Amino acid sequence: MKRCLVALALLVAATGIAHAQYPNRPITLIVPLGVGGSTDVIGRVIAEGMRPHLGQPIVVENTTGAGGTIGVGRVARAAPDGYTILIGQTGTNVATGAIYPLNFDLERDFAPIGLIATQPFMIVGKKATPANDLKEFIAYLKANAAKISEGNSGIGSPSHIAGLMFQKAIGATFTNVPYRGAGQSSADLVAGNIDVLLDTPALSLSQHRAGNVKAFAVANDHRLANAPEIPTTDEAGLPGFYFTFWHALWAPKGTPKEIIAKLNAALVKALEDPNIKARLVDLSNEVFPPNQLTPEALAAYQHSEIEKWWPIIKAAGIKAQ
Repeated sequence: MKRCLVALALLVAATGIAHAQYPNRPITLIVPLGVGGSTDVIGRVIAEGMRPHLGQPIVVENTTGAGGTIGVGRVARAAPDGYTILIGQTGTNVATGAIYPLNFDLERDFAPIGLIATQPFMIVGKKATPANDLKEFIAYLKANAAKISEGNSGIGSPSHIAGLMFQKAIGATFTNVPYRGAGQSSADLVAGNIDVLLDTPALSLSQHRAGNVKAFAVANDHRLANAPEIPTTDEAGLPGFYFTFWHALWAPKGTPKEIIAKLNAALVKALEDPNIKARLVDLSNEVFPPNQLTPEALAAYQHSEIEKWWPIIKAAGIKAQ
């Protein structure tokens, strides 16, 4: 009995030392979507911002497929030691649970680290579209609905859900064209191969300013800080049509609280860094306020988003293909 107690004490002490020394090697950040999309770009900014506060590099790995479920599943199965973490968002950590038969639970199989930022979608059309504002664009889409194609970054992705909501809001149905990522759908809009896309400003704003696409409105109740020239949907003629897109970090279930606390502290410090914050704002993101940057706040926020979006997604009949 005495030997068992000594062994247990040594194990507890060793575990405490390991947690205190964390991290002592590079951390892997899984991006469950393709290179060049908002999640990938924001993940790399956050990885850079957290590195000096952890004393170790954060290596970004893109693990794509099935609406992000392959990458998310990889993290769910990873060792809960703080060396594999996930950046996820509205699609990968909310919508997929209503669309795919997952072999993991989006809430119970992950340890929340913290929210990052949110951004609204933009309503964007191809350059050749014969419309100069949102009202004209909607009229054009409705008059030509049978031949209109709307892109998205994958079945069940935020852009897919936003696009279906847009069709419902204007009373028209288009052909939906899913891609393997936001970068691909944006590129095809620039090429003129699709007619309309609801996407993040992080991708579409630069193309709009370059004259490669037409941005008609921001799906929010206020204008973008870095693009005040683009009207809101309220101002442009589609009042009340809002769609925002948020990102956050998770670790596998069972990750020690001490490690979660270190990761959360590094995330909060990164978001307080003026340079990191400015880069996120340049990508049209709004950082969550300090009182919403705790692991507990992320857990509550994700749960509320699941309760909000799952009934809508299921009612729309969105299925994995």
